[in-house]
Amino acid sequence: MTALRAYLLTDDAQSRMQSRLGQAYRRWLVLRGNPLAMVGLFIVITLLLVAAFAPLVATHDPIEQNLAHRLQPMSAEYWLGTDALGRDIFSRIVYGSRVTLFIVLAVVVTVGPVGLLIGATAGYFGGWVDTLLMRITDVFLAFPRLILALALVSALGSGLENAILAIALTAWPPYARVARAETMVVRKSDYIAAARMQGASAFRIILGHVTPMCVPSAIVRSALDMAGIILTAAGLGFLGLGAQPPLPEWGAMVATGREQVFDQWWVAAFPGLAICICALGFNLLGDGLRDVLDAR
Repeated sequence: MTALRAYLLTDDAQSRMQSRLGQAYRRWLVLRGNPLAMVGLFIVITLLLVAAFAPLVATHDPIEQNLAHRLQPMSAEYWLGTDALGRDIFSRIVYGSRVTLFIVLAVVVTVGPVGLLIGATAGYFGGWVDTLLMRITDVFLAFPRLILALALVSALGSGLENAILAIALTAWPPYARVARAETMVVRKSDYIAAARMQGASAFRIILGHVTPMCVPSAIVRSALDMAGIILTAAGLGFLGLGAQPPLPEWGAMVATGREQVFDQWWVAAFPGLAICICALGFNLLGDGLRDVLDAR
């Protein structure tokens, strides 16, 4: 173990692979030294494991109704109680983590590359291209994300796919802003000028030389943005515009329990707590990644 640590922390790397592994290990040491970031990492890893092994973690069928056991409090059989249709809340929260992660990953995978490409293009070309793309970005930034997502879902129709599309259409502007700022810093660098003198096209320079420089900032932005995506998805589900029944979704579960919030508080409280914990986990992890990846 000592030899491996010395191999990773050496200042005289013998290969590019050793240098990259050493850099990654140093970043891990910085992240590990942040207790709040480790709490966030623990929450995120737990969420991933629960979603991956949901059939093993859940104690009941998440969509099976049992009216004879409706609105049961917490017990040995029903760990977090049951809802108005007799469905086990714990099992529905476990399977709901899959829906939440699917929405988050689908949105991030979609908006990350799109936002990076738009921002890098605007920052590299400047002029009227920058003005046009940034004014379009400003139009999307002018509306609160949830309000704009509600308008888009209302136009597209309710459903999980339309909710993901609506959230994605409202989430890309911050990535474009970050990528534009990073591009304006590096576009006059010597290596960009050298690539241009070698005959590289603007498209190749943007994809091969500019965009990779923006990736660390985009990763930090994605980690910080995941909490907002979770809350937006939960808001759409609460209003009945996201995942449709009987699919277990945390926002929709809170909505079904709002009528019993004073008498059977657990129906809405535990899904709401799951939303809060996951959003907190991504926020804490995002703050830690910002300290590690952002050189400033």
